[in-house]
Amino acid sequence: MSDLATPIRPKRKKGLADFLVQFRWIGVIFVVLPISCMIHFFNYLGDLRSEMKSYSQRRKDHDENVKKVIKRLKERKPKDGLVCTARKPWIAVGMRNVDYKRARRYEVDLSAFRNVLDIDKERMVARVEPLVNMGQITRVTVPMNLALAVVPEFDDLTVGGLINGYGIEGSSHIYGLFTDTVVAYEIVLASGELVRATREENTDLYYAIPWSQGTLGLLVAAEIKLINIKPYMRLTYTPVTGNLKEIAQAYMDSFCPRDLDQDNRNKVPEFVEGMVYSPTEGVMMTGRYASKEEAKLKHNVINNYGWWFKPWFYQHAQKALAKGEFVEYIPTRDYYHRHTRSIYWEGKLILPFGDQFWFRLLLGWMMPPKISLLKATQGEAIRNYYHDNHVIQDMLVPLYKVGDALEWSHREMEVYPIWLCPHRLFQLPVKTMVYPEPGFKLQLKQGDTPYAQMYTDVGVYYVPGAILRGEVFDGSEAVRRLENWLIENHGFQPQYAVSELSEKNFWRMFDASLYEKCRRKYGSVGTFMSVYYKSKKGKKTEKEVQEAELETPYAEAYCVVDLVVYV
Repeated sequence: MSDLATPIRPKRKKGLADFLVQFRWIGVIFVVLPISCMIHFFNYLGDLRSEMKSYSQRRKDHDENVKKVIKRLKERKPKDGLVCTARKPWIAVGMRNVDYKRARRYEVDLSAFRNVLDIDKERMVARVEPLVNMGQITRVTVPMNLALAVVPEFDDLTVGGLINGYGIEGSSHIYGLFTDTVVAYEIVLASGELVRATREENTDLYYAIPWSQGTLGLLVAAEIKLINIKPYMRLTYTPVTGNLKEIAQAYMDSFCPRDLDQDNRNKVPEFVEGMVYSPTEGVMMTGRYASKEEAKLKHNVINNYGWWFKPWFYQHAQKALAKGEFVEYIPTRDYYHRHTRSIYWEGKLILPFGDQFWFRLLLGWMMPPKISLLKATQGEAIRNYYHDNHVIQDMLVPLYKVGDALEWSHREMEVYPIWLCPHRLFQLPVKTMVYPEPGFKLQLKQGDTPYAQMYTDVGVYYVPGAILRGEVFDGSEAVRRLENWLIENHGFQPQYAVSELSEKNFWRMFDASLYEKCRRKYGSVGTFMSVYYKSKKGKKTEKEVQEAELETPYAEAYCVVDLVVYV
């Protein structure tokens, strides 16, 4: 058996859940899509009402809403439960069940915090509230030829979720993860005190917030780096064939000079993305901003991808395998949200005919269904079915290990397409929950610089090959093996996905030192849930809630609690 051979599995018996999933498209067409459209429309009207207000009025409203949050926190009594937001569990875009909201808790309503508070063109920062989403912010900034340095693809992804959790985009090989572009956080602590955290002020809190899942305080605003952009993205689609290691090398070469001149903008594209369609085929995409004049030059192809009837992006990119390398110009905002309509390729599972021309022409304008509504209407049986027979996981791995990750994914999960998106993991003044490999600077590899190690998000989203063939597949066990592989290879698992990590393994994957110190310094213990408690799979019992309120940190066995500068 070759190294890439997948294990032979017995055939699986189909049950009622298989039938419900197979015909789920009926409910999506007649219920989820219409309601999604209504929600999108009313959210859009709400955004327009907000934009009609002056920035000074929005800031005044913001200050009043912050006072309400502070008042609510100060009213809490210890017996009321641990603090979390009042958002319904199914509203979150992530795939976790948000099980901590099905036990005793103390909710704080942040639903009013969905406004852009300021666009400061002199400082080049946007001050926004946590429920501002990517569709909303690009609608404001792109007409100004400005954008956030990192704009994750889905319209519905919120600033708060991307800060407290995880966010990445094709520009992350330059700017890092979404949190690396945040200039300042405004946080309400457990005591009700409003504090500002920057690289110079409350520095430890500033570095501890990313990946903390909102367990250090309530985020009420953030200032985020802006960059200058141009109206179009010049996108080059390059087909790649070979084995998975060769595809990984071609991906590295698409944006990482072999002479390690990674900071040379003439050698490094502004956007990078890869899609692996099979064990032998992939397409690499590299982009640069372009002016309207350049895009409209004779013989240049403009693809107005924002139209609802356009082919889904991953299928459009796949054409390069047949036609060879090609170049086109896409309006910048259309490019930012290129995966929204098809939800990468998950839309094919939700609506098997959703990519067909007749559907795109007639009903494509209704896409995508809101992920929150899909979660709200699926029920416990279908939810568990997806956990067992479907994969949505991201593997954040050092760039030089991408080939190994692709081969592991093929053997264990056999899921295609696979998304590749690089990001820098900066060496910071303190050791945070995610951090580069110790000593990476001693022997720089392709993509690395003395101040950052290059990583890649290997996105594994779809039905495993075993399920497609009608074979048995243990989704929970596969995720456990994935997590163990990541721990062994200094990789990380974003916690928006379903996690099987034990508390011991959670703190083997992530570093707890700074996080635990800030939990105590800023009074989070006994008021806010711990990050593991929030990420842990399964409904919380009352005993678990009581233990979490007392919180004897398991993590202390796996960290040195002092704030240290690491090498």
